[in-house]
Amino acid sequence: MARNDGIDRTVARHQFLASADDVVKAQKHNEREKDEYSNPDIIPERSPMNVHYKAPDGDYQEMFQRMEQEGVISTRGLKPDAVKFCELVLDVNSAYFHNHGGYEFAKQFYADAYQAAVKIVGGEEYILSAVMHADERNTGISDKLGEDVYHYHLHVVYIPVVEKQILWSKRCKDEALRGTVKETIMQVSRSKKWGNKPVLDADGKPMLNSKGKQILKSSYSVLQDDFFQYIRSAGYTDVERGERFSTEEHLTITQFKVLAEKERLAAVTGQVEQAEQELDDVTSATEEQKKKLAALKKETKVTQKVSLTVHEIEDIGKKNPLTGNISMSAEQCDALKRCAITGIVAKAENGQLKQKLTAAEKTIAYWKQQYETLHEKYHILKKKAQPYLDALEIASEKVRAFFSSILRSGVDEREQTMPARRKRQGIEID
Repeated sequence: MARNDGIDRTVARHQFLASADDVVKAQKHNEREKDEYSNPDIIPERSPMNVHYKAPDGDYQEMFQRMEQEGVISTRGLKPDAVKFCELVLDVNSAYFHNHGGYEFAKQFYADAYQAAVKIVGGEEYILSAVMHADERNTGISDKLGEDVYHYHLHVVYIPVVEKQILWSKRCKDEALRGTVKETIMQVSRSKKWGNKPVLDADGKPMLNSKGKQILKSSYSVLQDDFFQYIRSAGYTDVERGERFSTEEHLTITQFKVLAEKERLAAVTGQVEQAEQELDDVTSATEEQKKKLAALKKETKVTQKVSLTVHEIEDIGKKNPLTGNISMSAEQCDALKRCAITGIVAKAENGQLKQKLTAAEKTIAYWKQQYETLHEKYHILKKKAQPYLDALEIASEKVRAFFSSILRSGVDEREQTMPARRKRQGIEID
């Protein structure tokens, strides 16, 4: 988590793609295979700037099958519902890249971060795809600075494997071979790949607690340490390790998720309210422009009608067939002069009205576009926030009470979980 204290920190997030649907969603998101995205911060025009450090040579799941057929990985003894795909998301806060030059700096940084991912995974051959996203805008920082700032980060999808030695069985006819290594395979195993690690002392020996049990370090904490050390070793000495997260000293996972969702709810609710206000403003402006446009059209039609009556003057007077001169009475001459003056004035006024009409039509077209854009944005935000808004409307007191009870239960929850931990081989620390 970022503490918003001006310090740039490395972050390594890890997730299991447990189902086939999860794998498909990850592929469509990482490889930008969707036609449209619900995330308004993704700028499709910048997607060609995304950088592949290892591009997939096919569908993720097809690549898995091909690796298995070629013997690169083995699913021997794997349960049907076992997790076969994992994803790393390596990151540093957006301000870090913005302050160091942006895109070009990010490309080099993640080229080095990719090498860290290769070591963490255990080999490049187990990586299906590694791509830096350069097309996601950081709206918060962009709005504050008044310029576009992008959230550069690296997605690495890989197959979790561990080295496993297959021994000759006791039924082997050759007694000399029994119990010896028959072959070594790279077995797909998420649980063994990400098991907790023992904490070692200065001599490299496992440290024990007061009861003689090994002190364990969570695999997530090991991941954070490894990524930070790799980045520091690559020369990026102006970053710090991401905040340490421990169930012993900090928030529980449940509390963390509740707080994160609460912050997300507040942010989304605020965006919805802002969108509603902007929508109301645009709607009012559009209606006002419509009224002005209708008035201008009406005024123009009246002026045009007056202008048309001027053509009636063509029938005034009689033409002499011999001289070609036109003769008319004094009354007709006066009427003609008045019509001519009226026509000149009307023509000038009509030209001004046409200019006003054109300007009004352009203005209403602009406001109509603004209305449609904000209307769409409003509905997207409304859809995201609806579950929270419904919950607050139906049982606002219960929801607030739920948050309060979760935040107060930290100590009790840790005390309840300690007996279960003692039953395991050791105690986890961060």
